Amino acid sequence: MAMHHRTDEAEIRKSVDKWAEAVRGKDLEHVMRIYAPELVSFDLDPPLRYVGSEAKRRRWLNVFAMYRRLVDYEVRDLTITLADDVAFAHSLNRISGTLKDGARADFWLRWTTCFRKIDGKWLIAHEHLSLPVDPESGRAAMNLEP
Repeated sequence: MAMHHRTDEAEIRKSVDKWAEAVRGKDLEHVMRIYAPELVSFDLDPPLRYVGSEAKRRRWLNVFAMYRRLVDYEVRDLTITLADDVAFAHSLNRISGTLKDGARADFWLRWTTCFRKIDGKWLIAHEHLSLPVDPESGRAAMNLEP
């Protein structure tokens, strides 16, 4: 791996770590620093896609509003493939906490991202979050663990 790729990968990992820390802290301004303005996101809930970082901001506001207390957001097995100004990454991410109604939420999701180097900074231009589906019931399988 070229030296600049090692540096770029380290930058992306540091950015993802800071992003996950911001999610845990429900710090919307720091969460949004990882997203490119023209972001396209395929999230877990409708609509089929969110276009633009402002749409993603509203999505994060809704997620944070669902939780009385967000206990953890973990990024596991982050794998990054780099080119000069584009990088693809995927991981298994866990979100857990106490919802507003007092119920406990704790599940793993699949996260795939495309980073672009924009003005010297690695930003997410596309992300895709998903949950496996049980084909018999047609329901999301939210009880799986890595």
